[in-house]
Amino acid sequence: MKITANRVIRWSGLSAVLAGILFIVIQAVHPPEIPSSVTTSAWAIVHYLTLAMSLLGLLGITGIYARQVHAAGWTGLAGFLLFGLFWAATAAFTFVEAFVLPVIAADAPDFVEGYLGIFTGSPSVSNLGLLPGVAHVGGGLYVLGGLLLGIATFRAGIIPRWTAVLLACAAVSTLASSLLPHPLDRVLAVPMGLALAGMGYAVWSDRNIESSAATSPKRYRGEKK
Repeated sequence: MKITANRVIRWSGLSAVLAGILFIVIQAVHPPEIPSSVTTSAWAIVHYLTLAMSLLGLLGITGIYARQVHAAGWTGLAGFLLFGLFWAATAAFTFVEAFVLPVIAADAPDFVEGYLGIFTGSPSVSNLGLLPGVAHVGGGLYVLGGLLLGIATFRAGIIPRWTAVLLACAAVSTLASSLLPHPLDRVLAVPMGLALAGMGYAVWSDRNIESSAATSPKRYRGEKK
């Protein structure tokens, strides 16, 4: 099978579908964020899946943006970059949770407890440096990036608009997480997962991408149709 850029865009939509599904499932099976959990097999499996979800999400939104790049404008570019940085930051933090915390749990319990407290809101007795600030910035990237990408997708009108509205609303709804005790606030991930899966499916199932995009290089070179 010949690999083309447009075929890659289509299949990146499937990545977004898988990322959306994992985003929902992981919330339901995530073990308690306490030091005793980090050495369990459940913790390892969940964070391996979270790392895969982050990479799939990054690939998925790349395809979503590429599908509408000519219509999304600067708003779409800003949303894609900000939202992409969120997924990259998630992958980095998850790498530490999956491969570092279990190793140092016995020797540095205060650091492990403080690191987990970044996400649970618990105070830390260990100096974590810039990590808490970076995590808060990541939350802002999630909200602003998802909102801008949702707005750009709605305006572009290429991917179903209901998915764009759901993406924007899901991103903004995170601001209400302080109203729900942890881990009940994980329910706010459900609409985001549905939005990613819906947008990804729209891209993956669009078999007109290759045929419709095949003529675009001619137009950009100024050639006649």
